[in-house]
Amino acid sequence: MKSFKAILALAVLGSISAGLYFYWEHGRVYPSTEDAFVSANIITVAAEVPGRVVAVNVAENQTVKAGDILFALDPRNFQDTVDSAQAQVQTASEAAGSYAAQVGAASSAVDSARSALDVAQSQLERTQSLFDQGDVARATLDQAQSAEIQAQAAVNNATAQLSAARAAMDANRQDLSMAQAALNTAQSNLDRVTVTAPADVIIANLTLREGTIVAAYAPLFALVETSEWWIDANFKETDLPRIRAGQPATIEIDMLPGAVIAGRVDSIGPGSGATFALLPAENASGNWVK
Repeated sequence: MKSFKAILALAVLGSISAGLYFYWEHGRVYPSTEDAFVSANIITVAAEVPGRVVAVNVAENQTVKAGDILFALDPRNFQDTVDSAQAQVQTASEAAGSYAAQVGAASSAVDSARSALDVAQSQLERTQSLFDQGDVARATLDQAQSAEIQAQAAVNNATAQLSAARAAMDANRQDLSMAQAALNTAQSNLDRVTVTAPADVIIANLTLREGTIVAAYAPLFALVETSEWWIDANFKETDLPRIRAGQPATIEIDMLPGAVIAGRVDSIGPGSGATFALLPAENASGNWVK
């Protein structure tokens, strides 16, 4: 009887030892961890322009599609700015035609003055030749010289007017360019009073209400993307030699009892979580992947 009990005890101890060995071997070959959590991309929502909220179209934990309107700001001030910029663009555009006509008229005046100068210079040359031969009086030569001087002055005056007209047209082009840029900025700001979802998301931490005055780029609430989810799992360093990117993985989630999700290893981080913490630990071991 005693020998039977001894044999039974040895058998039980052997079974336990074998079970522990196979459990340890399974854990070594197939490493696992319960230190893991689900992660997703989180987007912080902020208005790109300041203003008063006139509509909030979403609620906490609501699922929305990309392009859906999240909230809107009062557009009236921005619309007034757009209207003013459009008026400036229209004024500069209408003035452009007038400046172009002035440049054309001044250019024609220069051509006419140069033609008159050519005639006056030719007349002066003929009169000078006749005067040298004694065929005309000195008064006639003086008249020809005076006419040539007046024609040259007319050319200079017309050229100055042409330069002024061209400068005015260039200034108008700059004014038109600045007015168009101001209109583009005003229209862009007007378009930004309506804030839309950048992707398929779930609303989180929403406290925004109608009537709230918001500043540009001030965080308001968060969006959790629904298109991509992953698991951040923390393994012991001794498990890492058995883990490679691309390996299949089995995932079980506490909130889904009984559900088994198939996944794969995407990548292995270069350091432990403590390494990238705001205040990393300073102890000598356990915080680095060797």
